[in-house]
Amino acid sequence: MENYVKNFSTIALVLALCSPIGSSVFAADEMKAKKTQCDFLSNAPDKHAVVKGDTLWSISQKFLEHAWCWPEVWGMNRQEIKNPHWIYPGQIVYFDRAAGRLRLGKRVGSSEIPDVRLSPQIRRDNLGGAISTIPANAIEPFLSQPVVFETDELANAPHIVSASRSHVNSTASEKVYVRGDLHDLSDFQVYRPSTPLIDPDTKQLLGFEYAYVGSVKLIKPATAPNEAHSFLVTKAKEELSVGDRLLAVPAAEMANYVPHSPSGQVNGTIVSVYGGVSMAGQNQTVSINLGSKDGMDTGTVLKLFRTGVNVVDKLENDSVVKLPDEEYGTLFIYRVFNKVSYGLIMGINNTTRVGDTVKSPE
Repeated sequence: MENYVKNFSTIALVLALCSPIGSSVFAADEMKAKKTQCDFLSNAPDKHAVVKGDTLWSISQKFLEHAWCWPEVWGMNRQEIKNPHWIYPGQIVYFDRAAGRLRLGKRVGSSEIPDVRLSPQIRRDNLGGAISTIPANAIEPFLSQPVVFETDELANAPHIVSASRSHVNSTASEKVYVRGDLHDLSDFQVYRPSTPLIDPDTKQLLGFEYAYVGSVKLIKPATAPNEAHSFLVTKAKEELSVGDRLLAVPAAEMANYVPHSPSGQVNGTIVSVYGGVSMAGQNQTVSINLGSKDGMDTGTVLKLFRTGVNVVDKLENDSVVKLPDEEYGTLFIYRVFNKVSYGLIMGINNTTRVGDTVKSPE
């Protein structure tokens, strides 16, 4: 929605008063000027020079009351959201006040300022110098791990049968021995069954969350059906144990994280905080009971709410009154499964708890 600054509104008012249909024109302008979620801050700067360490989210916070609204004020349609451009340190973000848009200029020192729509993107494998949409280090471990399966799909996956020197556990640079069909692959991530994800609302099983514990590389394949494969532990988040399952390393992918509201109204619940704790803070990951079947996709933005508790009204015959749900932050969805999604907690003024609700931005 177009935003009108003071000077533009003043001109519109003068024109409206001088026009025979001035009252209707002014009424229309007044309707457009009403406050929306995508309004610019009253003290928004005229421009911002992009520097290393910036994110598209942090830049948008300098201009907008709600940072997730940037595709709207950059004039991006759904197709452009799917195929965005790159933003690099040294470029300048300009606030076009007359148009109510943000625009991207050339690198600092360039004399020409082209009319380029600003649109973000990050990669899973390499940013190539471009800035990320949200803090990349906060989500990188979750882009390929952990994983969520609706059933115990890793039951028949290759598994560790022994550690080096017959130890129960192994760490980085040690050997592990694996049994199972490798399908001619050599690089694997190692997972351990961790948490059954239960829907707090329906009490139904949403899936099994497998925790990533490390990575291994094949150094000697088995030469007989009853022989184990030899692997080297290349990375160990924690000790690898007998019974841990192997999953092939996924191929690097392009990942689009342009924020947008869901296509329809949704309501969901926080299922778990990653790591097995009950509360989470800024830039931590939580899972919700909404997935691709519910219209979630990467970049979906939801509002976080603490459900209002019931209290007793002593002045009204001890009747029970529910306090209103309180909005306290934003959840940025960055990985989606069928029934479950992972989201990054953004801009909160309270802790996030299992059982809190998520809703579409109004």
